[in-house]
Amino acid sequence: METVNKYIEHTLLKADAKSEDIEGLIKEAIENKFLGVCINPNFVKFAHNMLDGSDIKLVTVVNFPLASNTIETVLFQTEAALKDGANEIDTVINLSSLKDKDYKKVASDIQRTKEIAKDNILKVIIETDLLNQDEIIAACKCAIEGGCDFVKTSTGFVKGGVGAKIEDVELMYKTVHPYGLNVKASGGIKDYNKALLLIKAGAIRLGTSSGVQIISK
Repeated sequence: METVNKYIEHTLLKADAKSEDIEGLIKEAIENKFLGVCINPNFVKFAHNMLDGSDIKLVTVVNFPLASNTIETVLFQTEAALKDGANEIDTVINLSSLKDKDYKKVASDIQRTKEIAKDNILKVIIETDLLNQDEIIAACKCAIEGGCDFVKTSTGFVKGGVGAKIEDVELMYKTVHPYGLNVKASGGIKDYNKALLLIKAGAIRLGTSSGVQIISK
């Protein structure tokens, strides 16, 4: 059970989350020894103060969830989040450019974001619910070229989306792992058995709002 705890980024990204909800999330993360918490940027300063002295990673999101910002906005968001105390950044890939097969633009955006993140971990959300297998591979190759640290399955905000699928994680792992990148599975992870299957498929991080439920089986 302890092993699964250390894969979990305890997540709350709802638009109507209150400070007391974030406080509860952090308390649960501390009590259950989760790897990290993943929250929206407006709560990063608040969470940073609460996590002072803790080894729990503070993760936030940029260009989220629609991947609709310009790269200049994404870079500003990234820099601001890090100044506020974030340890890691999860950014949504430029999905429009990916669909247009402008892979140079996609890779460049990732590279420029990583230059701002520096030694802080950068995860790139490729939104697998909106991609076919060829596009998943293409997105992963852009991530490799861009020099990020992780590829991540999902935002969890696609209407009717499934989120993290075993076969997608396996494909992502197969594509990026030889180049030193890791995989984060996120979206629809609600039970212990699925968590184990995703880890077996190659994920070393699990983004989920059901962390307590998962470890309680």
